[in-house]
Amino acid sequence: MTGAIAAGKSEALAAFERQGAATLSSDAVAHDMLAGEEMRSKLVERWGEEVAPGGEVDRARIAEIVFEQPGELRWLESELHPRVGAEVASWGAALAPGRIGVIEVPLLFETSMEDAFDAVVCVVADDEVRRERAAARGQAGLQEREQRQLSQDEKASRADHVISNDGTVAELEDEVRALIQRLSAPGQ
Repeated sequence: MTGAIAAGKSEALAAFERQGAATLSSDAVAHDMLAGEEMRSKLVERWGEEVAPGGEVDRARIAEIVFEQPGELRWLESELHPRVGAEVASWGAALAPGRIGVIEVPLLFETSMEDAFDAVVCVVADDEVRRERAAARGQAGLQEREQRQLSQDEKASRADHVISNDGTVAELEDEVRALIQRLSAPGQ
């Protein structure tokens, strides 16, 4: 599952989980890896102790570095993406046969991971709704953050299924439930 910033991917992932699907957030996996000893050591070696004061990775400081220096972002992604990909693959391989598993991958198309999955779901929301959500989370500058990503329309056009998340959580639940039923139907 993918989607644009503030489209409601996390809420959709939670809705899938409430409907019985196994779920995993690739962002959560990446955050766990950043906090782990292996990546923390690599980050400190690359950028110095300032990125892990007291032994804790300062994600805000890392964000400053990588958004100011595209080469550093490429380095971080080259270290992190293969590790996250391996963890996601391991998780998927451990799923019980026939169980629906949903993995949230915000940069799915940007990292060319779409072929690793049986189906791609894109969560979309009206641009104004997304701006309001991003502002409520303290993520100002939605447009600037989106410049690294494909547009919402491009992601939706490349997905196998699209879920609209402009309304209530109950409406989102209904869309998720209907999609799970379609995906669970024989021949899907």
